[in-house]
Amino acid sequence: MALYAQLRTRLLGAPLDPLNKETRHSIALVAFFAWVGLGADGISSSCYGPEESFRALGGHVHLGLYLALATAATVFIIALAYNQVIELFPTGGGGYRVATKLIGPYAGVTSGAALVLDYVLTIAISIASGVDALFSLLPLAFQEHKLAAEIALTILLIVLNLRGMKEVIKVLLPIFLGFVITHAFLIIYGVGAHADHLPQLIPATLEETGSLARQLGWAQVAALMLLAYSQGGGTYTGLEAVSNNVNVLAEPRVRTGKLTMFYMALSLAFTAGGIILLYLLWDAKPVEGRTLNAVAFGAIIQNLGWEPWVSNAALWTVLALEGGLLFVAANTGFLGGPAVLSNMAADSWVPHKFRYLSTRLVTENGILVMGLAALAILIGTRGSVSLLVILYSVSVFLTFAISLFGLCIYWWRRRGEQGKWLARLALSAVGFLVCSVILAMLLVDKFAEGGWLTALIIAAIIGICLTIRNHYNWARVQIRKVDEKFANEPFGSVVDAPKPDPALPTAVFLVGSSRGGGLYALLWVQRMFPDHFRNFIFVSARTVDSHSYGGNEDMKLMQMEANVALTYFVNFCNSKGWAAKTYLAFGTDPVDEVARLAEQVHAEFPNSIFFASKLVFERENWLIRLLHNEAALALQRRLHLHGLQMVILPMKI
Repeated sequence: MALYAQLRTRLLGAPLDPLNKETRHSIALVAFFAWVGLGADGISSSCYGPEESFRALGGHVHLGLYLALATAATVFIIALAYNQVIELFPTGGGGYRVATKLIGPYAGVTSGAALVLDYVLTIAISIASGVDALFSLLPLAFQEHKLAAEIALTILLIVLNLRGMKEVIKVLLPIFLGFVITHAFLIIYGVGAHADHLPQLIPATLEETGSLARQLGWAQVAALMLLAYSQGGGTYTGLEAVSNNVNVLAEPRVRTGKLTMFYMALSLAFTAGGIILLYLLWDAKPVEGRTLNAVAFGAIIQNLGWEPWVSNAALWTVLALEGGLLFVAANTGFLGGPAVLSNMAADSWVPHKFRYLSTRLVTENGILVMGLAALAILIGTRGSVSLLVILYSVSVFLTFAISLFGLCIYWWRRRGEQGKWLARLALSAVGFLVCSVILAMLLVDKFAEGGWLTALIIAAIIGICLTIRNHYNWARVQIRKVDEKFANEPFGSVVDAPKPDPALPTAVFLVGSSRGGGLYALLWVQRMFPDHFRNFIFVSARTVDSHSYGGNEDMKLMQMEANVALTYFVNFCNSKGWAAKTYLAFGTDPVDEVARLAEQVHAEFPNSIFFASKLVFERENWLIRLLHNEAALALQRRLHLHGLQMVILPMKI
């Protein structure tokens, strides 16, 4: 165990203290770092979204001007709508929390399932597209090694994220800034170099559009535009990331979140719209083994008139930064996905362990699940970006549509109130309409090419969530019955409470939030060993999870509730004339904290025996073991190894 602990510390870093106020301050994200960590997903979509959209136009590339304008406008519409989500839900949760609170739990689980898939695909598509960008620089013979490279990079990102989100962002910051600077230069220069074409671009586009309409009809032209527009749906992915992760932002969270959204919207609108305009101005044509960005940027760099080796080095640098940024964007999936799972765990849709933090104060279980799921999808799709974009876009726009519909309901219910309810309702309605149209077009046009698979995966996730929630609801009812059974236990007055005597036999009870479980163990011991134990010690280790660590008020509330629960047990014992004492600790791993407290108790009370209750189910299976904490068994083994006696009392429900 010592060797494992040393290896883990070297790989992931030293443990952090969740109760230290400086700890959260040091890991919370200011707007700039949030833009890098959460906004990279959005801006990186300009590496594949505009290309998919432009390719869908076929030979009618003059329509690209409309796409550039529509893309920039859509980015700001969705971003402004999600600013409302940040205002209404400043503790995070994003689309899942919006759907749950404003529509209902089943809309919430649908949105949550889509978001989980969305973030898994964020990792998969970002890594696949990034590897595509890098392999555009290599001979075609290297294409067969792309999947191996994607798997290796995914594993690397899993390890980096287990160290902590801010550490990952600092490592990837130079790549992000390099991408922003180089692409801003290429877009500005690329448009400026063909500035003489711009005055004729609008009239030429209108003339060609009219000619196309006379050939095909306006309905066909509109259908072609909508199809291309929907194909570029991947461009807008990532805009919801800030609202999902408001809880990791620096105070004041709402202001930091809105500033981050502004950075994201401005950078994405400029980059995605600008790249489509470059395709149009530089007459970019598809080339096998190369992305459309590589073709357009290569032409622009050649136009600079540099030496061939300098031009090649510049193109390599740009595409390497593009690939690198996509790896930064994949990191958004490791931030947002575990956050969604944590929120769903709080509502019992997924196992509660997804709320737990590691010693590095990251949701380790969520990170591992997201990474392994992304690996499975990469292997299953062989890293095909075109297929991943379809899966990705459907899940993203399903979440967008549900969230914006929830906002429409919210503002409609508040119609007539003072304030800007009408303007916000109109903005939410426009966003809902845009996202619904894109979602419908994707499902209709791409259902056979992968849309069906997205629907199947989301339905499967929802089915699993319903099963888990039903079990937790049943278990909660049974535990409540136990609590009610012991609620009527006689409780005398507390007068002249006796003091514990360390030399006398001592019963130590490991208790949690359930009074019934603690009283069950206490009364069982008194019945089985009448008048043997003279001291009664109550030990509790509360888990600092992703929700209790959300802010100072949450931590204070958790500490207060823990002290109230322990005081109840002490007062109960004192009212019977029994000496009692409590020990309390907070940490990310309750087993570690209880083991530490147990050694402290045993040092003070050497004649002590430890007792803990454990839920026992009539029909126990692997799912029940997954859903319920096996801390009692793990702790018993730990204490036995240290020579301490511990008895587990089964509590059948």
